[in-house]
Amino acid sequence: MSELIQLAHLKRKAIVYIRQSTPHQVVSNQESLRLQYALSQRARDLGWHEADIDVIDADLGLSGASAAHRSGFQELVGRVGLSEVGIILSIDVTRLARNCSDWYPLLDICGLRGCLIADRDGVYDPGSANGRLLLGLKGTISELELHTIRSRLTAGLIAKAQRGELALTLPVGLVRDPSGVVLKDPDMAVQGRLGLVFELFLKLRSIAKVMRMLNARDLDLPRRDRHGELHWARATVSAVAAILKNPAYAGAFVYGRTRMRDPSPDSRSPAKAKVARPLEEWRIVVKDRYPAYIDWPTYEKIRSIVSDNRAEYMRTKTRGIPRDGDLLLHGIVWCGRCGHKMYVRYKGGGEYVCNHLRTHSGLPTCQHIRAEAVDAAVAEAFLSALAPAELDALSRARRAQSKVDSALRANAEREVERKRYAAALAQRQYNRVDPDNRLVAAELESRWESALMEVRAAEAALAEQSAQQPTAHMAMGKAFTGKVVTLAGRLPQIWAEPATTDAHRKSLLRCLVDKVVLNRTPESALVRIVWRGGAVTELDIKMRVTAIAKLARGAEMRVRLLELAKAGVPDDEIARVLTTEGHRSAHCADKVLPVTVQRIRLAEGIKAPPSCRRWNHDPSYLSTTALAAKLGIPVNWLYVQIRKKRLLIDPQPTGAYLFPDTSVVLEGVRSLRNHVIGELDLRICQPDNGGYQHG
Repeated sequence: MSELIQLAHLKRKAIVYIRQSTPHQVVSNQESLRLQYALSQRARDLGWHEADIDVIDADLGLSGASAAHRSGFQELVGRVGLSEVGIILSIDVTRLARNCSDWYPLLDICGLRGCLIADRDGVYDPGSANGRLLLGLKGTISELELHTIRSRLTAGLIAKAQRGELALTLPVGLVRDPSGVVLKDPDMAVQGRLGLVFELFLKLRSIAKVMRMLNARDLDLPRRDRHGELHWARATVSAVAAILKNPAYAGAFVYGRTRMRDPSPDSRSPAKAKVARPLEEWRIVVKDRYPAYIDWPTYEKIRSIVSDNRAEYMRTKTRGIPRDGDLLLHGIVWCGRCGHKMYVRYKGGGEYVCNHLRTHSGLPTCQHIRAEAVDAAVAEAFLSALAPAELDALSRARRAQSKVDSALRANAEREVERKRYAAALAQRQYNRVDPDNRLVAAELESRWESALMEVRAAEAALAEQSAQQPTAHMAMGKAFTGKVVTLAGRLPQIWAEPATTDAHRKSLLRCLVDKVVLNRTPESALVRIVWRGGAVTELDIKMRVTAIAKLARGAEMRVRLLELAKAGVPDDEIARVLTTEGHRSAHCADKVLPVTVQRIRLAEGIKAPPSCRRWNHDPSYLSTTALAAKLGIPVNWLYVQIRKKRLLIDPQPTGAYLFPDTSVVLEGVRSLRNHVIGELDLRICQPDNGGYQHG
C-alpha cells in the first residue's frame, strides 16, 4: 500500500479507466484489454473494497487525441470534480489522454479535489510538486509519442504517393491487374460511355443537360457498388459530376483532394466535415500515371466550366450557367459605378439593376438600365466580330455535332449489344434449370422475359435515332462543304430565328465576351465590352428618356423648334431639320418625330400653317368615315374587321385607309357585313401614289 493513500481516499471511489484507440485493437489486442481490467485487483490490493471500485470502459475503440467524443473521460472528470473519486487507475497515462490540453486540466482538478492517479509504475499525487512534475512529463511524452506514431505511419504513405504508386481506389473505367498496373476497363461499353460523357459535356457545357441527354436516350452509366462490382444505373447529376471532376480520367494520380474542416459554432453536427480543396491546393499531383480518357488541358477546361456554372456572383465571381430568358447579358453584366454584379429584372420590362449596395448596406439602388437597346448593341458587336470567322465556326460546329452524333449512335449500339448478352445469359440459365423445379424455373423465365423486353426497347431507341439522323454521322465531303459555303453570312439570320433559344444565344455570346460593364448617363448608356483575351470595345447607346427636358440639348431643341414653327414650317419639315442638326425625341434614339413637334407646338398655342391643316385625297377613293356613311354601317365595325384581318387593306403613309369608290368594293363590304363572305382582300386596289395631296 502506497504511503500517499490516506483514509480520506479510501472513503471515496476507485475508478479504473479502460480505453483502446481503435475497434481493431479492441478485437485483436485482447491481452492489453485483460491487463486493463485486471487493475480492479490492484485497487483491492491498495485497500479499496469491491463495492467501491467502478470500471469506466465507455471509450473502447476511441482515440485519446481529443476528449470531444469520449463520454467515459468526461464522466471521469465530472465525478472527480464532485469529489467522488479517491484514485484513478490506468495501465498507462496515455490511456487517459494523449493531448496536453486535456491532460493538464485533469491534473488541476485532481490536485484541487485530492484525487490520486496510479499507473503500472506507481501512485502519484497531482497536488504535490513532484507528482505534478512526473505526471506532466508523462503527458508531454505521450503527446509527442502520438505525433511520432502518426509520422511513422504516414511517412511511407506520403513517399509512395509522391511517386504515384499508392494504391488508391480507382473509379469505374479503370482497373488494376494482379501486378498492380492500372489499365482501362476491357469492357468497351464502359469505355465508350465514359468518353460520351466527356464529349457531351464539352458540347452542352452543363452537367444537368448531360444527365438529361443520357436519360432521354436510355443510356445508363457504369457504377460500382459497395463491393466493387460493376453495374449499370440511370444517370444522375452527382454521378455525371463525379466522372467529370475525377482527375484519374485525365491520367493523373492525385492525393489530398479533400481536407477536414472543424464544425462551425452554429452547426448541428459536432463532427468534422470533409470538404474539397481547390485544384491549385491539391497536395500531390502526378500526371500520366493512369491510361487517360481525356488529356490534362481538357480536364482543366472542364473544371473551369463547372466552376463558372455556379451562380455565386459575389463570393466566387462566377457567371452562372446560361438560362432561358430574354435578357442577353444575364450573369456577365457589371456595374460601371460600384463594380458589383448587376442583376436582371423582368418585372415592368427587362432591365439590368445594380442593387448590391441596397441589399447589403441599405444604400439607394446604384443604377438600372433598360436592356432592349443594350442587348441589341452588344449582339450587333458580337456578330460583327464573329463575321470574319463565321464560315470556319460553322464548319467546326458541324464537325463537333457530327462527332457527338457518332458517339451517341455507337453507345446506343453497344447498349443493344450489352442487353442482348444479358438476354442470352438469362436464356442459358433458364435452359439449364430442371423443368420440374417450377419455383426456380418461373423466376428464371421472368428474368429472361424482362431481359428480352429491355432488348426490344434498346433496339427501338436505336432505330428511332437512326431514322432521325440518317447521315448525321457521315464525314464531311464536297457536298457538305458546299452547304457550309452557302451558310456564310447567315449567322445574323440564325441568331434571330425562333429556333435559336435564349440559352443558346447566351452561350454563343460567352464564347467571345468575358463581361459587359454598364454606366448610365442622363440620355445614354456607356457600354464597355471586355472580350476574351483582354480586348475592349466601348459603345455609347442612346437611351429613351421620359421628357425632352432630360435631354442634354433639350432646351436648345425646344427653342429651335418654336422658332421654326412660328415661321410657318410644317411639322414634318421641322422634324427633318432638327434631326439633321443632331437632335432627337425623348422616346426615339436617332431622330425627331413629327408628333414631338406637334405636341410642343400645340402646348405653346402655335397653330399649324394653313397648308398643313387638312389632307385631300383622290376623289375616286373613300375614307373610312365616308365609306361608313355611304353604306350606313358603323365606322368602328370597319376598324374591327381590319384589326381582325377579315378586311385586308394597307394603310396610307398618314395611317389612314382609302377604299376605291367602285361597285365591286361596295358590294364586297356589304357581303362581309352580312356574313356572306368571311374575308375581303382590297390590297391590290390601293392607289399608287398614296392617294393624298397637300390641300
